[in-house]
Amino acid sequence: MQKVINAHCHIYPEKIASKAVKGIRDFYDLDMSLNGKVDNLIEDGNKVGVVHYLVHSVATTPKQVRSINEFISNVVKERPDLFTGFGTLHPDSDDIEGDFEHLIDLGLKGVKLHPDFQQFALNEDKAFKLGEVINEGNVPVLIHCGDYRYNYSNPEQLKPFLEKFPDMLVIGAHFAGWSVWAEATEKLAGTPNLYVDLSSSLYELSPQDAKKFIYKYGVDKVLWGTDYPMWEAESEMELFHKIGLTPEEENMILYENSAKILGIQ
Repeated sequence: MQKVINAHCHIYPEKIASKAVKGIRDFYDLDMSLNGKVDNLIEDGNKVGVVHYLVHSVATTPKQVRSINEFISNVVKERPDLFTGFGTLHPDSDDIEGDFEHLIDLGLKGVKLHPDFQQFALNEDKAFKLGEVINEGNVPVLIHCGDYRYNYSNPEQLKPFLEKFPDMLVIGAHFAGWSVWAEATEKLAGTPNLYVDLSSSLYELSPQDAKKFIYKYGVDKVLWGTDYPMWEAESEMELFHKIGLTPEEENMILYENSAKILGIQ
């Protein structure tokens, strides 16, 4: 079976998982069968040969930052062979630098931001302050991108952020523009420091459009992920295989590109 890295997974503590999943379900008005818990993530991934997961969560208030990062860190420490963790930051924190240092001390390898949940625009000073800290720390950042309902993370907000931090490795989730896929590809493809993941996209895109977008960004800049717990790995893999890439191209997207970014041997 093909080795796979799931490069986009939200996980939650047992006590709050059901509430967190309901919040996601309500925000996007989508049915979800998965429960947001670590064991369920592994069970789902085993069905398609996932050998490693990039896990993270999002702080919607500054006071959540350190406890979330400690939870992610503890999950990673229990199975470092299976998990790489990205931490969360919040733009309204009084101590972003301290939060970042804490995140690194916990062994987390990057940062996940969700401007639409956290309600800040990527082209405003709040975002640039976060970017300065992340850039100085020289770690990758995974950013939720795109939502036609808001103006926080669409291409016109993301592009200035990418230009301000040209040396930062940015992973633009959802082809760098959920629900505005074509616009994002047109405006952002070819940006040297931008990678994209396929999560929460293939359910809506035709195989032809998905293939076109992948080639425009570059096969070496694309990662596979399920946006767990939003989508089941089996259905996402079926959609991925329908795109019609070569075996070498599929291997790059399913494993090699993520392994390089995450430092997996």
